[in-house]
Amino acid sequence: MNRIPERGDVPLPPGALHVAVGWRTGRGVPDVDVSALLLGAGERVRGDADLVFYNHARHPSGAVRHLGRSAPGAPGSQAADWLWLDLARVEPEIRRLVIAASADGGALGRVPGLDVRVTDAAGAPLVYRPLGGATTGTALVVGEFRRDGGGWGFRAADRGYASGLAGLATDFGIVAEPPPPPVPGPGYVPPPAPPPPRAAPPARTSDPYGGEFRPAAYRGRGRETVRCGPDLPAGRWVLVEIESYHSLSTTVEACDAYGRPTGYLLAAYEDDVRARTVALVPRARPLSLRVEADAPWTLRVLPLSRARRFDSHVEGLAHDLVRYDGPAAVLDFLHRGASRFTVHRHAPPPDPLHDDEERELLVDAAGGTGGVRVSVPVPGPGLLRIGGDGPWKCAVRP
Repeated sequence: MNRIPERGDVPLPPGALHVAVGWRTGRGVPDVDVSALLLGAGERVRGDADLVFYNHARHPSGAVRHLGRSAPGAPGSQAADWLWLDLARVEPEIRRLVIAASADGGALGRVPGLDVRVTDAAGAPLVYRPLGGATTGTALVVGEFRRDGGGWGFRAADRGYASGLAGLATDFGIVAEPPPPPVPGPGYVPPPAPPPPRAAPPARTSDPYGGEFRPAAYRGRGRETVRCGPDLPAGRWVLVEIESYHSLSTTVEACDAYGRPTGYLLAAYEDDVRARTVALVPRARPLSLRVEADAPWTLRVLPLSRARRFDSHVEGLAHDLVRYDGPAAVLDFLHRGASRFTVHRHAPPPDPLHDDEERELLVDAAGGTGGVRVSVPVPGPGLLRIGGDGPWKCAVRP
């Protein structure tokens, strides 16, 4: 990763980018927010819409989006707040995109491990800068994207504000609304009564397993981290398909906010692999996946509606993901392969706002000359993530 020089621009490749302001959590450490200001003539915004932050998450041009903050972990763990940029979609009259960090509940000097990072859409690091110089201010310009001929570059910046994001935004032309006038007269003036509640609109039915979006494909070789775009349904599952040929092993792992692997979604040890698995999209950051193979690979991220569905019988080969839509039952599995055979069941959490899933290992059996025959109960609908090295069958018994 290129460390940003104090002077001069770091040239950037065309295409989508991710920007993250990161820090280390802890007791009493303020949370940090990242924002972007799109500057036109006179180095000022054209209006309030040119400030993209947590309360205005999408620029009208579609060039900048605020993705949100990664969920904080235990004290001392890493956290980050994320932006997505597509510099090719920035309007011609915009010459600079200023990136700012602001603290919620204290000075930036109280935030350990503060840094800014830029990666490409696949998660490859481009630039990095630690922000250790922040002291008493509550907002800081940490860098800016600048047009450089026909392309863009990123330049480091240090400009602190004691008045927070509001003061920083005002300095670039955002007009802050004045406070409401005082109520005349002595004593307490009660607020107006709230309007009577409206009848709730009818609930919309939706697929609890995911949402529709445009499929995406990523290609690489060896070990790479893929950071997916912002159009995936937050808090929902997506279907992940990996294809690799003539490789000793092919693995896909989920990653945390810093691109560090957190667990295997798929591990295949066949020479030729075309396999499917499932990933849960975080609510407050891009989905990151670590792919590793000895040969070129293609990773596809698809809506879960593309997964195979069954309620009585299904057959497959090696690694696959199938959706069981039936009631509580017993599943009879037959796997004809020499290696380990596993079946994981994924189900939505009881609390739909909880950024997690229920995951259960139903089958973990060693293969052999006779294959694997096993029966397991299931409480109802769910996703079945199946792993093996040969053909398998599953039949349902009520």
